[in-house]
Amino acid sequence: MLVKTENLKKLFQIGRGQTLHAVDGISLTIEENEILGLVGESGSGKSTFGKTLIGLHPRSEGEAWYDGEPLPAKFTARDHLHYSKEMQMIFQDPYSSLNPRMTVLDIVGEGLKIQGTPAREVRDRVADWLTRVGLNADHMSRYPHEFSGGQRQRIGIARAMIIEPKFVVCDEPISALDVSVQAQVINLLDDLKRSMGLTLLFIAHDLSMVRYVSDRMAVMYLGSLAEVGPANDVFFEPQHPYTKFLVESNPEPDPEIERGRAHKPIVGEITSPVNVQSGCRFADRCPRVMDRCRNETPELIATSENRKVACFLFD
Repeated sequence: MLVKTENLKKLFQIGRGQTLHAVDGISLTIEENEILGLVGESGSGKSTFGKTLIGLHPRSEGEAWYDGEPLPAKFTARDHLHYSKEMQMIFQDPYSSLNPRMTVLDIVGEGLKIQGTPAREVRDRVADWLTRVGLNADHMSRYPHEFSGGQRQRIGIARAMIIEPKFVVCDEPISALDVSVQAQVINLLDDLKRSMGLTLLFIAHDLSMVRYVSDRMAVMYLGSLAEVGPANDVFFEPQHPYTKFLVESNPEPDPEIERGRAHKPIVGEITSPVNVQSGCRFADRCPRVMDRCRNETPELIATSENRKVACFLFD
């Protein structure tokens, strides 16, 4: 395996003795050359998990390993310099993640400059990568505001890939883009994955898109994992009640079928992630809740060789 976490937690102190459990005990493995899709509602902690994993947030508790080497709980400047060659991130917002005062040459080539690459080589490699992501080499003299959203996302991809990392966290790289542009970006990532042998953590809301691009899928709810398994199995045969609701809420591509489909919204109040108490976090919204669910926290257990689910229905 290339990446592993064990009981990884990221807690935020928000004052008055209150603690926000953004990521609360995530244990995952990501194999080399694998795409792991991470899905869940907004606020479930997906982006925080990705940022904590690669050192953008200090880890509160738990352990993490990269290629068999333990990762520090809090990255120093030397750690960032070392691991940036191996791990990179494509951010969700293709505009706010780019410095408006820097040219594309400076943005994409910044990582190479930090690594001590000569200026002439930086310029040549930036030109090459702009071409690889579908832009023109002469775009390097322009600024981010001169590009469309899809083009800005390609700049962000080039910035992450120019270091030639092995592991990339893709934090909802298509959520801010038009549908036609989404397909272009997905195809670009797939081409780069095949040509470079990348390992990806693909974070997104769209379950059908995650199923399409991922080898395995992990479902996250309020900082904890609900279900993990092969992408097709999780999508077509969901086991956790929360996963079933997510799949049912996924729109059908045929508008006629979608208009005639009965929608079942999730009822109940969302459990607060602040000062979390014992019990299943989905208990207040689950149609199959039991008394045990409100008093005990379910562990992620194996239901088959490749499937795991955190639900007492399978205990």
